Amino acid sequence: MYKCRLTYDEWKCITSKNRIGKQVDMPQIKGYIGLLTINTVLEKQIWKYNNEDVVVCDNGYHWLTIMPCDEFYCITVMMDNNFKMKVCYIDMIDAQGYDDDNIPYFYDLYLDLVVYPNGDIITDDIDELQGALETGEITKLQYNRAITTSQKLQYGLLSDIGKFKDYIKEILSILESD
Repeated sequence: MYKCRLTYDEWKCITSKNRIGKQVDMPQIKGYIGLLTINTVLEKQIWKYNNEDVVVCDNGYHWLTIMPCDEFYCITVMMDNNFKMKVCYIDMIDAQGYDDDNIPYFYDLYLDLVVYPNGDIITDDIDELQGALETGEITKLQYNRAITTSQKLQYGLLSDIGKFKDYIKEILSILESD
């Protein structure tokens, strides 16, 4: 398990970015929401999906972060310069908090969901989750929580892609209201 700060510094292709974020307590979400605006990249990042190229990181792109405080996941919605969803990456997490410099972080539990604009969902890195359990890096409780959280998301928030996209717009509007 590793600590992931919500600065996205591990994306070495990003050369200039701006980040805003805040803790909110609203009916739509109680937790952290943030928006990373990617000003410039060394090279755009492309993922393959169904034999098509999906650009996930490029000049002018935006990444919306949604991390509810009482849940065990963190959503990153990767959007183009017009705020159109390109792909959504959801990390299953063990814990979350804020560093001394007020940057939010989470401990990654390896298992991820990749959600495409058409509603397709891919479960990713289950092999890493199983490997972490086998080596004793995580407990059976953590393993089960990651599996349960991913299932809860698939049968709940992600079960209707239209409603999920509306939720994303709603969270964006909360950030824009400041």
